[in-house]
Amino acid sequence: MIHSSAKIKLLLLWKLLKEYSDDEHPVSAVELCRLLEQEGIETERKSIYRDIDVLTHFGVDIVYTRSPRQGFFIAKRDFELAEVRLLMDAVLTAPFITNKKTAELTDKLCGLISCHQAEAVLKQIYVDQRVKFENEEIYYNIDTINRAIAQHKKLSFSYHHRVIVNHKAQLDDGREFIISPYTLLWANDKYYLAGNYEKYDTVSNYRLDRMKKIALTSQEARPFYEVCEYRDHFDTADYLRKTFNMFNGEHEFVVLRCSNSLLETIIDKFGSEIEFSCHDSNAFTVRASVCVSDGLIEWLMQYGDRIMVLSPQTLRDEMLMRIEAVHDVYGTTKKTCVPQKF
Repeated sequence: MIHSSAKIKLLLLWKLLKEYSDDEHPVSAVELCRLLEQEGIETERKSIYRDIDVLTHFGVDIVYTRSPRQGFFIAKRDFELAEVRLLMDAVLTAPFITNKKTAELTDKLCGLISCHQAEAVLKQIYVDQRVKFENEEIYYNIDTINRAIAQHKKLSFSYHHRVIVNHKAQLDDGREFIISPYTLLWANDKYYLAGNYEKYDTVSNYRLDRMKKIALTSQEARPFYEVCEYRDHFDTADYLRKTFNMFNGEHEFVVLRCSNSLLETIIDKFGSEIEFSCHDSNAFTVRASVCVSDGLIEWLMQYGDRIMVLSPQTLRDEMLMRIEAVHDVYGTTKKTCVPQKF
């Protein structure tokens, strides 16, 4: 049986190797002795080798190397450097994660790699200053929403929008909602709750940064199959694919003629399994099932003359109205505008 002080020594040794060692910064037995002494553990160099054998037998991937210098390092971690960098970038990019929480999460992620790697990464990621929301309730809200979904209970919350008061933007007084929650969505760099507002037979989306005073109710949630096409489970991936800018609408098949320059954009949005056909050497036609909404129209408008709606006719007519309205705003002559360049 290992004495308690020996157990503490083993745990500290493991912690120190994770914190100070990597393949470019191996730590010698002498350095490990010094680091342990700083933690109040007296030890000898020879005992370090025995302890490392114990940790290796336990499954810790500790490697001894002579290059770039003699010493030990942990070769395999739960998260590799590239994975930690990806997670850090995601945290930095997400505007719904406040500045305070961004700093806390980044610090925790740094603990997954060596101090040397963390120092190098931090010098890079703090160059970019991003816009962040200020709602600190969002983290508690996520926990409450997860519990509500798991327990099939309704949620109550106040939902806020920004208004201009005295030449400054601030949150309004909010509106009270009771929602049957179905899934959490990360889309367009924002976090959403998809659920059913009890007054309607549809699925609506709510931004988490606008939600306050969330509470789990005792009311049973309305089954999602009563308000959408899904039956066995709420298909989050399919829902996101058919929704544009988180607007909902009626599901319809749309046919679009697209410039070849938009092939990657179309595949990114709809996937590679949808129906494609070549129109000519400069364009292709695509058919997809989507929610026809203001969000879809706004998405189409951004591509100008590189996308033309072929069907349905109602969507073509709405696009023409929007195009003419833009012409009016800029003082141009009002006329029928159909994209022609492909």
